[in-house]
Amino acid sequence: MLGRLVDERQRHRRVTAVWGDLRERLVALDGLFVNLECCLSTRGRPWRRTDRAFHFRASPRWAVPALEAAGVDCCALANNHVLDFEEPALLDTLDALDEAGIAHAGAGRVRSEAFRPAEVAVADLDVAVVSLTDNTPEYAATDASPGTAHVETDPTDAAVRRTVGETLDRARERDPDLLVASLHWGPNMRTEPPEPFREFAHWLVDAGVDVVHGHSAHVFQGVEVYDGSLVCYDTGDFVDDYAVDERLRNDRSFLFELSVTPGGRVTALRLVPTEIADFAVHAASETAAAWSRDRMRRLSEPFGTTFERDGDHLVLSVAA
Repeated sequence: MLGRLVDERQRHRRVTAVWGDLRERLVALDGLFVNLECCLSTRGRPWRRTDRAFHFRASPRWAVPALEAAGVDCCALANNHVLDFEEPALLDTLDALDEAGIAHAGAGRVRSEAFRPAEVAVADLDVAVVSLTDNTPEYAATDASPGTAHVETDPTDAAVRRTVGETLDRARERDPDLLVASLHWGPNMRTEPPEPFREFAHWLVDAGVDVVHGHSAHVFQGVEVYDGSLVCYDTGDFVDDYAVDERLRNDRSFLFELSVTPGGRVTALRLVPTEIADFAVHAASETAAAWSRDRMRRLSEPFGTTFERDGDHLVLSVAA
């Protein structure tokens, strides 16, 4: 989330400052995928059709170069803030990412565009990304208006299965090596996914998804390996200006690094502890890293997930 106070601070410091001391690590990755939880625009007015407490917008003048400087390859846009400044700002966001050559999915000028998967080349891999949200139904795209790829996370609903199934079919048309489903789902500050979310994630894997990238709770949740695929139920917050809950510590999370074979098989997940300070992301302090490692182990244990320790990092073997 690059808007509001992050945006204000970034207007008076170097473009790369928002990445703290992690920029070199980000740039060294073969591919970088993010949930962009704000619009990139200086136009529009706060959404007034329903009562919303928060509106997030960042100036593309610095935000786009910052995304480029970190090496961001793809932005998931299906979330509850991309339309905070109404249609003009959403359209500016799409244009800004297109002009920068940054792929995106999950929002569009019309419904078919919002549900269109992104196609990204990462090293020797072809990656397809589907971006969906169950948040803020009033932001949903229609056949005649811009918005998000909105669906309910209910695999027992025939309409949901049809909509998501058609989207996955589109993603598989070019036979990608890796298929990622990026999901902005559920309420804030929940440390465990509800059972319907587990069922939805398992259904996605059964339908051919290799990685489930969850977000929305603002705190990280456990990780599961299901039928050889990786399910990150919530990856927490990486950059934002949110008030910190001293118990849940929404300022602490990880950089989620995947190791993938040339054939597209995920073999390992490395969790690099991070924390937010001064409206930027940083490598976590020793205390914060220890807290996050312990919490991730406990949250993942019910899924049968165990991690190895590698210095400050946690490493999960996904496939032999």
